[in-house]
Parts: sequence; structure tokens; C-alpha cells
Amino acid sequence: MTDTLVFCSGPDPFDAWRDALAPLLGEDVRIEDAEAVTDPASVRFALVWMPPEGFFERFPNLELVINLGAGVDRLVARDDLPDVPITRLSDPEMGKMMAGFALFAVLRHAREIPHFEAAQARREWAYRHPRAADEITVAVLGLGELGALAATEIARQGFDTHGWATRPKELPGVTVHCGDDALPELLGRADIVVCMLPLTPATAERLDAAAFAAMKPGAAFINLSRGEVVDEAALVAALRDGHLSGATLDVFAHEPLASDHPLWTLPGVLITPHLASVALPKSAAPQIARNIRAVQRGEELVNEVSRVRGY
Repeated sequence: MTDTLVFCSGPDPFDAWRDALAPLLGEDVRIEDAEAVTDPASVRFALVWMPPEGFFERFPNLELVINLGAGVDRLVARDDLPDVPITRLSDPEMGKMMAGFALFAVLRHAREIPHFEAAQARREWAYRHPRAADEITVAVLGLGELGALAATEIARQGFDTHGWATRPKELPGVTVHCGDDALPELLGRADIVVCMLPLTPATAERLDAAAFAAMKPGAAFINLSRGEVVDEAALVAALRDGHLSGATLDVFAHEPLASDHPLWTLPGVLITPHLASVALPKSAAPQIARNIRAVQRGEELVNEVSRVRGY
């Protein structure tokens, strides 16, 4: 019997993923969009990004769930997730994309682009002399696979780059700080804070009112990881009272961000719709196919997720 890989992702095009995977999987794995599955019993593999509730109940013979991205917090928190292995994508192109976006966001604040955007709206020629990169301290919170790449790229541009992690790590050009006790001091010295923390029970709303109060007056905040890591009300308050000079935000506790949310209209804030890093079919397809073959052959998976750690 031909095995089926079912695909379900609202923002991702089925045709592009099917066309990238089909040459690698051959004729013994059928690739079907979730709405077009003809034989649910044949589905052994699921490639998904935030599928609807009850999605997995349709497929009694599922043996592998592949998360269409690096972050798996929303997936592992589901009640309907079957007791099968879960893998995430670890695509070099995703890492490059994230590092590039993180650098863009840092440069936006380092070069005071929000100031010039506001001046342009007033039709005002408002010159400000730029600071050298090594005079600007950047703190990257979270040095996992994507966070480490982002921190290294920021450091490569000459910024005084620091990282915060749960355990020691050596990264070129990055001074790494570890443990809860180190965080307030690091926040207090950083001109720009970049959040790359994964969402786990330990990091939910980790950046709360106390964390924002600990940040250097006039600092800028960037969040490229998960919205739930941040207490959004506290962030809004810190922006409104001027303690923070601005923010670049790609992720939010509830997405899409509600049209009446105050973050839309706060000065110095740039909002993007969760696109800092996305999976690309051409570069990600080989590792997806490799894990499907591993299940078929009884071999070890790569990038398997720990449900205990949440990543």
C-alpha cells in the first residue's frame, strides 16, 4: 500500500511543497493536501503548521508529525497531538533569513530609522549623527540555533554583542551570560534587546514589567521568537511612557494582531506579520524526505523534538 504524506498549512502553498518533495519521495509516498485526502488510513506522515483542532484524529495510522518551521511550542501544547515522534525543520536558509532579519531590525534602531520616519511624516529634515557600531550594545536573549546565528551576524557587523542563555556557549564576537541572575544587569546595559527565546513553561511572559523596567532608558526592543514570551501590556506601557524608544515586532501572543491593538499606533514601532524566518520548499524538502525514509526504514530521526523541553 502506498503511504500518504498529508499537508496542512494556512500560509504555505501546497503545490510548491508537493513539487519540491515529490522527486525525493518517489511513487511510494503520495502527497496530498489535507482537504483532498482520499484514504485517511494510508496517512503515515503529516507536514503541518498550526492545523485546525481535531486534525490528527482523522488519521489513525500516523507515525510522524513534521512541524513546518523551527518553533514547535504551539504544536506540542495541543490536546489532540498523537503519541508519535515530532520533528522540526532545521534549514540553513531559515537560519540565514532569521539572521538577516535580526540584523535589519538592529540596524533600524542603531541608525535611528524610527526618528527619520517620524521626521518624514512631518516633512522635516531632521539630521542625527550616527554612532559607531562598537558604541552600541546589543543583547540577544536566547542562543538556540537561530538565536546563535543572529547573535553571530550582529557581532560580525561590529556591534558590542552579548547573549543570554541557560548554559555557557562560545560564539565568535559574542559575550555570553548565563542564568536568571545575569539577566537584569544585561538588560540594563543594552541599547537594543533582541528576543530569540523559545516559548516554554519557563519563558512564558518572561519579559514582564520588571524586565522592561530593568532595561536601559531609551533602549529599543526586538521580538522575533514568540509573542507569548512577552507581557504585551507591560511592553505597551514601557513604550507609552517613553522608557523604551521603539520596537520591531514580528510575533504576538495572538495572531493576526487585532486591528485595535495599541501596538499598531505607538511611535517607533514596526509590526511585521510573523515572517522573519519561514521554511522554503527547495531547501527544506531534503530533510523532510530524509525523516520520512527514516520512519519507513526504522532508522533514527534528525531534529526530533523533546516534548518535555518543548523544542
